[in-house]
This record gives sequence, structure tokens and C-alpha cells, in this order.
Amino acid sequence: MSRIAFIYPGQGAQHIGMGKEFFDAYECVRARFSEASELLSLDLAKLMFEENDKLDDTRYTQPAMVLMELALTEVIKQETGLTPAYSAGLSLGEYAAVSEAGVLSFADAVKTVAVRGRLMADAVPSGGAMTAVLGADAALIEEVISPIDGASIANYNCPGQIVITGMKDAVDKAAEALSAAGVKKCIPLNVSGPFHSPFLKQAGEELFEELQKIQISAPVHPYIANVTAEAVTDPAVIRELLRDQVSSSVRWQQSVEKLLSEDVDTFVEIGPGKTLSGFMRKILKPYAQRTGRDVSGVKTYTTETPADLEQLKEII
Repeated sequence: MSRIAFIYPGQGAQHIGMGKEFFDAYECVRARFSEASELLSLDLAKLMFEENDKLDDTRYTQPAMVLMELALTEVIKQETGLTPAYSAGLSLGEYAAVSEAGVLSFADAVKTVAVRGRLMADAVPSGGAMTAVLGADAALIEEVISPIDGASIANYNCPGQIVITGMKDAVDKAAEALSAAGVKKCIPLNVSGPFHSPFLKQAGEELFEELQKIQISAPVHPYIANVTAEAVTDPAVIRELLRDQVSSSVRWQQSVEKLLSEDVDTFVEIGPGKTLSGFMRKILKPYAQRTGRDVSGVKTYTTETPADLEQLKEII
């Protein structure tokens, strides 16, 4: 029998119109939109389905993405009967993962990420930047940037794709040092600040105060935390890791490898786009070569549209 993980993308995958086909087709999705809109006093259907310049603002992106991911999860469970053994999410997607696992209620997940978005936006210092480093080994990047004050690794996405973060002058200096060390591509990202860097530690502390006010339950199954890339079940530890995640590296590659080591062989990406499925393709072969494990039977499915869901139902 397959061991299934539900995986959730983070900020950057959002786009106008995401979730519209599910919204039109399923009453339970419309009900979740209505609930979230009432909780936040914000018309989320209008935000997500009509052209605007707010959806890419982290204050709005965060509740919109988590709403979509959790509404789709509800449909997928109802239509397929799938029960995951694990869940995991990249950065913001971690909130969908913990909510799916029963750690946070739907309402608390939506309200918490709305607060998270506001705190992160308010905490961003001027002059922050992020740059994608392509085609380089993680150990080389760590070695080269470690002496550069103000630069650190934000995301370990997959082999050959790592994101560095920090103040712009430090990130630019790190990119120059990486180029001098033989790295071919360093691409600046269009972001508003140094996310997942120590510069957002205060935002994490303020978020922790909010997390103290809500119920954090033991998960019905383990989820893999971004900060540690380990399975977590203790509510107190979960609260601390959600605090630390704001200013720590996202260990997505390591999280997927942890799931593979736990014999997960079916990954269902829930949310807009195919970002995580793309990372998966780049993770599998090096992991198999390094560990000697057979991953030829590992499958990844996306669920962005009802058509994807029908295909999933046929295959599963």
C-alpha cells in the first residue's frame, strides 16, 4: 500500500484565478471562502479571482494561499478518500500542512497567517534582498557566504537551487564571491525583503505571542518541519518551530529526503502551480545515488484543477 504525503507550496506560487474552478464546482470550497472572508473582513474571492495588485502583497498572499490549500485538501479527501501518512509545506505552506494534520483549526490557521503576513511586512528592513543560486553545491555556498556578515541561506529547495537572503549589499557581495568561486548563475529575486533571515527574528517573536493565544493540538499524523526537516508531534515544539521558521532556513530538500527515508512513495502537491513537483524531480536522482535507495516507484501528483483531481482519482 502507498505511503502518502500531502505537500503544500509557499508564497510565490499564487496567481489571479487560483482555485476558481474548485470554487465554482464545490459547495464546501465556497463555504471555506465565506468563512475565511468573514474572519478577516476581506472578500477573498474578489482578491483571488479579479485582477488586482494586492495578491502579491504578503499581507494578502498568506491568507489567500492557506485558504486555497486547505479548501482543496477538503475536496481531495472527500473525493478520493486519501489519508496521508505525513504532511509538509514549504515556508507559508507549512501552515496548511499543520492544519491538515489537525494541529490548527481552519479558522486559527487563516487568522494566524494573516497576522504572520502583517508582522513580516512590517518587520522587513529597507535594503533587504534575496538571490537564487543555481547549479552549485550547498556545501560550497555555505563555505563561500559564511564569512559575509548579513548574508545567509533562506531556502534549500533542491539540488542546484538554493536561495540566499540578507541585506542587499551583503547578498550582492555573496553573489560576487560565489561567481568568483565558479558559480555560473546568481539571479536576484523580485521580493520585498530578506525573508527567512535573522533580520526577521523579531517578527517571529511577535508571532510567537499570537501562537500562545490559540490551541495547538497534537497532530493526527506527523508533519515535517521546515526548520529541522524532522517529523514533529509535540505541540509545544510545533509552536516554537513556527516561531523560528520566520527567520530560519527552509530545508525543503532535506524535508523531502526525510519523507523518502520514511518510505513515502506518493506525493500529492496541493495548491497552485507545480513548483514542488519540479523540485521533486531534481531531488530524487541525487538522493538515490547518495543513499542507494530505489525511488523509481515514487510518484508526484499536482491538484491545481478539478481535471487534475479526476486524474488523481483514476490513478489512485
